Amino acid sequence: MTAAMGAVLCGGTSRRMGTDKCLLPVDGVPMVARVAAALRAAGCNPVVAVGGDGPALQALGFAVLPDEYPGEGPLGGVITALGAAGDAEAVVVVACDLADVGEGTIRALLAGLGSHDVAVARGERVQPVCAAWRPSAALVLRSTFLHDERRMLHALRDLDVVEVAVHPQDLANVNTPSDLRQ
Repeated sequence: MTAAMGAVLCGGTSRRMGTDKCLLPVDGVPMVARVAAALRAAGCNPVVAVGGDGPALQALGFAVLPDEYPGEGPLGGVITALGAAGDAEAVVVVACDLADVGEGTIRALLAGLGSHDVAVARGERVQPVCAAWRPSAALVLRSTFLHDERRMLHALRDLDVVEVAVHPQDLANVNTPSDLRQ
């Protein structure tokens, strides 16, 4: 298996939730911790939090990378994570609100990455905030970002992308109080 770092995207305003969703419990475990557990179980080491409430995340035991582009969406968080890759051959980046993502999905992304720039999870649709990235993709993403593009799907256009089919439930977003109750 490829030596991989894991990164949980924790930035964002959680407007629809009304409170910081990465810290909200699902089955008694904060969403950020659920995602991190799946990354660790799949062999990612280290696993870091990107953005978000640094002191609260550190209290949960996370190393926190401050988002280079706070308030600018997940693309900035992905760029931040890739910039911290160090010797990792891949960085698996997953949004904190994908609380049901499983170890199998992370392993499938890493296996599918091959020589591609990015392996993106596909359930019912492509989910660009659940992907395995080559650190070298940061150059293209940063250029795209600096040209005022913030949409993740558009940022993938200039990269060698492979879609990896995963169970749609692994990609269910928890964005609202209603989603959380379900």
